[in-house]
Amino acid sequence: MPTITVSGPKITELDTKRSLVMEITNAAVKAYKLPKDIIVVVIKENAPENVSVGGELICDKRCNK
Repeated sequence: MPTITVSGPKITELDTKRSLVMEITNAAVKAYKLPKDIIVVVIKENAPENVSVGGELICDKRCNK
C-alpha cells in the first residue's frame, strides 16, 4: 500500500485539505494503477519557525520582508 507524505505549511481550510488529498490520491491511482482505497496520504504541517530555507528560518524571512 503506497503511503504518500506531504510536508508543508499549515492548511487552515478543511475543504482545501480534502481537495489536496483527493488530487494526490487520484495521481497515485493513475501512476500505480491501484485502487484508491489502498492509497494513504499523510499531511505533516510545519510551523514557519520549524523550517529553514538557505539557513534562515521561514518565520524570519517573512519578518524581513
